[in-house]
Amino acid sequence: MPNVSQTQRPLRLTPIFALALLVGCSHGQSGSSGTVSAQTTQTADQADYVAPDARGIQTLVVKTTQVPEYVEITAHIEADPTRVVHVFPPAGGRITEMRVRPWDHVKEGQILAVIESSDLSRAVADYHKAMADNEVKEKAFARSQDLYEHHAIAERDYQQAQADLQMSQADLAAAREQIRVLGMDPDKASTELHLNAPRAGVVLDVGAASGEFSNALSAPAPLCTIADISTIWAVGDVYEDQLSAAKQGEQAQVTLNAYPGRTWTGRVSVVSGAVDPNTRTLHVRVVLPNADEQIKPAMFGTIRLLRSSSPGILVPATAVVREENSAYVFVATGANHFERRDVTLGRALDGSLEITKGLKEGDTIVSSNPLLLRAATQG
Repeated sequence: MPNVSQTQRPLRLTPIFALALLVGCSHGQSGSSGTVSAQTTQTADQADYVAPDARGIQTLVVKTTQVPEYVEITAHIEADPTRVVHVFPPAGGRITEMRVRPWDHVKEGQILAVIESSDLSRAVADYHKAMADNEVKEKAFARSQDLYEHHAIAERDYQQAQADLQMSQADLAAAREQIRVLGMDPDKASTELHLNAPRAGVVLDVGAASGEFSNALSAPAPLCTIADISTIWAVGDVYEDQLSAAKQGEQAQVTLNAYPGRTWTGRVSVVSGAVDPNTRTLHVRVVLPNADEQIKPAMFGTIRLLRSSSPGILVPATAVVREENSAYVFVATGANHFERRDVTLGRALDGSLEITKGLKEGDTIVSSNPLLLRAATQG
């Protein structure tokens, strides 16, 4: 009997052990099922984005529009040569006073410099001599005319007096004109030569200083340069294959390195009539209004010319999220629900991006603050 009992005890324990094993296996399967369910939820959350605060989200409906294709060429700014005056002193001498500085605004007739000129002194002396000689000749002619009328002198003597008077008058007129050419009033001239501005404008450059000697028109550089820059030129070069975009009278946009984000609009005024054999380019000139004179000569910028346009999709640059080499947008799938969609980018145009793949007309996308959606999923 004892042996039988010992033999039967293990047999009775076997079902209990099996039950325990079964319960243990059951708990293991239940834990595994919960893990799968969590993974499914996480995957669903990654596909469906909900804005935590809809006030920061703006959307727009994608539409097909004409996407322009531009030709952009490097440009530099020049003053209109017909509005630029290089001022040379009409007579040599020592500069006693230079009254202007670069970028001063001057009016027509304003005194630019004062020069102590020996040339002016000689011209004034010649004028005074001519005046004295003319006065003598006038009196001689009046006396000869009286004598001739009373038959006291021969006609030849009268004619000689008349000729002498005419020559003295010519000499006097030439002497007066010489002083006027020097920019002075003949009746108020002195040894000081006042160099006046021939036109109103901005002083671009000053080539002398007080105390220097000027060689008048033979000087290698002007005393100063004045330009009217109320209108200005943007000049660039286009290649032969870009010439179709550079047509006279066509609208052009100009941007300058000095003013990021600003654009000036003008028109193509001239396209050169010959190709430069060295660069294989043609010169293009765009005339720009510059009433506030913010555009300065010698600035650098870009001329943009419209070549053509084609239908496509443009979205605000703020709608696109870039991560490394990829780009995506958020597309509305329902009320305050969005999905992430990868897109292929094309050209960038004035704060907008061309989408060549990934969107179609009629899609509603997040146009601003898309990172709020991404932040919401991470939270």
